[in-house]
Amino acid sequence: MTKILIVDDDPDILEFLSYNFKKNDYSVEVAENGFEAIRKVDSFHPDLILLDVMMPEMDGIETCKRLRENPANEDIIITFLTARGEEYSQIAGYESGADDYITKPIKPQVLMSKVKSLLRRKNIVTDEENNKTFKIDEERYIVVKDGKEYFLPKKEFELVKFLSSQPEKVFKREEIYDSVWGKNLFVGDRTLDVHIRKIRQKLGDDIITTIKGIGYKFNA
Repeated sequence: MTKILIVDDDPDILEFLSYNFKKNDYSVEVAENGFEAIRKVDSFHPDLILLDVMMPEMDGIETCKRLRENPANEDIIITFLTARGEEYSQIAGYESGADDYITKPIKPQVLMSKVKSLLRRKNIVTDEENNKTFKIDEERYIVVKDGKEYFLPKKEFELVKFLSSQPEKVFKREEIYDSVWGKNLFVGDRTLDVHIRKIRQKLGDDIITTIKGIGYKFNA
């Protein structure tokens, strides 16, 4: 189950966000300040942190910096929550290590859509109904699908990694060649088709869709 840590000094916001995330089958923990957030990260190990900017004692920018100083937090997605009218520099936020920012107030359905998009960027694709997951382990060249690990040869792994970087986007064949094989290497159409077929044999026919005459897309 995908884990969300919500950090805000407003109890009403914590309650509101917690309720909506739990209703959508996320595991949720909350923290009321930056110091508590850092402690919770060590014990909870969230996939994503929603971090308020304006907080007493330690603001969100400083909290994000401290979290990013720990290599163990490298893969955690951090997005800032900012109120309209707050003095907040997007540049400062990104330089502190944040992945994105969300402006509040925000409608629950919009927030859920935004969070899903952020999770897809890091290849944490969640299906709430069946609790299915898709993750990529770049160090071991392993793809995890529905809790099962699959070892893929180098080119197949790079192909899955590239296509899954933007789920549902249709990539043209030329884009795939340039990104996976390199611009200066000639690769025949048959080579790409064979790799796609092998990936489907391992991960399922529904993992990649052929868009006739154009290319392929990864199905989230």
